[in-house]
Amino acid sequence: MVEIKSINELLDMNLNIPYYQRPYKWKIQNIEDLLSDISNSIADAERYKKFKYRIGTIILHKNDEGNYDIVDGQQRIISLVILKKCIDPSFNCSILNMKFDNKITQLNIHTNYTFIREWFSMKEDAKEGFISAFSNILEVVVVCVDKISEAFQLFDSQNTRGKAPDPHDLLKAYHLRQMKKYPYEMEHAVTKWDAKDTKQIRELFDLYLFPIWNWSRGNKSKPFTSKEIDTYKGISEASSYSYARRANKAMPYFQITEPFVAGNDFFEMVEHYIYLLCDVKTEIERNEAFAKIKEVLNIKSGSAGFGYTKNLFYCALLCYYDKFHNFDEMAVKKLFIWAFMIRVDMENLGFDSINRYAIGDENSRYTNTIAMFSKINLARLHNEISSLQIKVRPNSTKPNNWAKLYEKLNEVIGIAEVSNE
Repeated sequence: MVEIKSINELLDMNLNIPYYQRPYKWKIQNIEDLLSDISNSIADAERYKKFKYRIGTIILHKNDEGNYDIVDGQQRIISLVILKKCIDPSFNCSILNMKFDNKITQLNIHTNYTFIREWFSMKEDAKEGFISAFSNILEVVVVCVDKISEAFQLFDSQNTRGKAPDPHDLLKAYHLRQMKKYPYEMEHAVTKWDAKDTKQIRELFDLYLFPIWNWSRGNKSKPFTSKEIDTYKGISEASSYSYARRANKAMPYFQITEPFVAGNDFFEMVEHYIYLLCDVKTEIERNEAFAKIKEVLNIKSGSAGFGYTKNLFYCALLCYYDKFHNFDEMAVKKLFIWAFMIRVDMENLGFDSINRYAIGDENSRYTNTIAMFSKINLARLHNEISSLQIKVRPNSTKPNNWAKLYEKLNEVIGIAEVSNE
C-alpha cells in the first residue's frame, strides 16, 4: 500500500524502531539542512497555491502487534519528532515513548534537540509557520507492506542496488532552487547544463576543482561525493556577511579557491572552468616554448602514478592561471618540474602520496616539500611562483625506473634554469 501523508499524519501512526536499525546518526549539519528546506518550503507556499514539499519516501512494515516498524526513513523520522517536540512541547507520539540505549543515538538526539531549541530562540516567530507546515505543506510517500521480506526487498532496490545520488545533480537541483525568483534564468541554466557532457562535469569537480580547493587550504583531498557538496553551495544572494557582499561585487569574476554567489553563478562557474581548463591544456599543446613539457605529457605509460602526476601538474597550472591569467614560461616550467619530481622520487606512486606532496608534507622524503597550492593561493605577484627554487636532484642516488623521465626533466631544466641545489 502506498499513500501520501502529511508529517503530522505520519507521526500519528504507531511507529516503532526495530532492533535491526542502525543508531541515529544525523548531525547538526543534517538538521540545519532540514530547517533550511522547511523554511524555503514555507516561503514557497506563500507564493504558490496548494504548494507541497515532499520529504522523501518512508518504508514501513506492519508487525504482528499492529505497529509499524520503520524499515527505511528512521533518520528523518527521529529528526522530525525532535523538531516537532521543540516547537510544540505538548506533542507526543510512539517514538517519544521509546527507550534509546545506544550511546551514539542518545548523544545525537541530545545535540540536535539543543541545536533546534537554540535555532528557534532566535526565530521565535517562525514556530507558527513550522507547526502549520507539518499539517499543510510537508508530506512523505509512505510505503507499507505486510511481509518483512517485501520491506527489505524494497529497501534494497532503493538503496543498495540503486545508483548513489550524483553530487553534481544534487548541486544542480540546489542552485536551481535558489533561482526561483528568476524563471527565465532558470530555464537558460537548465538548457546550458543539459547540453554539457556529464562526464566532463564530473571530472572537472573530481580531478580539478575539489582537489585544488582542499590543497590550497593545506588539506588532503578525498573523493567528491554527495557528502561534500556543501563546498559548492555558494553564498546566499541575500546574505549580509561582509565576505558575501564582497563576493557579490566580484561576480562574474571567479576564483577557484573562493566561494561564489548561489544560484545562477554556480552554472556560470562550471562553464567558466570547463573553458579555462581547456585553455590551459591547449596552451601546453600549441605553445612551442612548452614543447619539452608536451613530450613528457604524451609519454604512453600504463602507470596509474604517471596519470596522477599529469593531473597534479594540470591542477597546479589551472590554479596558477586562474589567479594570474598568464602563462609565464618560467612559472609554467617550474610547476611542471615540481609536479613530475614526485614521479621520479617514488618507485610506487599512489594518490595518498600525491595528497601529501600537494600540501607540502615536510616530514616526507620527497625532493621538494613545497606546499605549491598554498604558495599560489597566498602569492601577490606571479613572479613569486616563477622565482621558486625547485630542487631536481632526487633523494635517491639512483633515479629508479623513471631514469628516462629524469633525463627529460633535465632537458627542461636547461631552458628553465631551475635551481639544482
